[in-house]
Amino acid sequence: MGFFMTEIGSLLAPGAVAVAANITSSKALFQHLGQAAEREYGLSAVDVIDRLTERERLGSTGFGGGVAIPHGKIDGLDHVVGLFVQLAQPVDVKAIDDLPVDLVFCLLSPPDAGSEHLKALAQVSRWLRDRAFVAKLRGAGSADAIYALFASTTTRDAA
Repeated sequence: MGFFMTEIGSLLAPGAVAVAANITSSKALFQHLGQAAEREYGLSAVDVIDRLTERERLGSTGFGGGVAIPHGKIDGLDHVVGLFVQLAQPVDVKAIDDLPVDLVFCLLSPPDAGSEHLKALAQVSRWLRDRAFVAKLRGAGSADAIYALFASTTTRDAA
């Protein structure tokens, strides 16, 4: 199933979770994600913003139900990493169902991470299609609570 199934810490650092983020546009969202990737993972914020923007031009990563999974391949990584943002107010990202998003899980992968990238994308997609889990994410009042939700999910999935 992959390393991230049992070790959420290798996919999502506790400091890579933001709660009630006051972001008002998809451009501001990508800037936030770039800055968080720079702070948490030592990546270039500009590179992350550029890669996410390029990917979004191919089609929205908002897959419905108020959820988006922007993703891209970035030099300087040795494994897939994630960033999670719970937005204070939903933002229009031109999602497939035309609903604005308030939950964003960003995945960043090494350039050569073919199957690892796809497995991580599939796992995050499964988490964010689970309505009960999504409701818990929306109700979480702190970054620690959200991180704990993801950690408990990986533990449960591994059992």
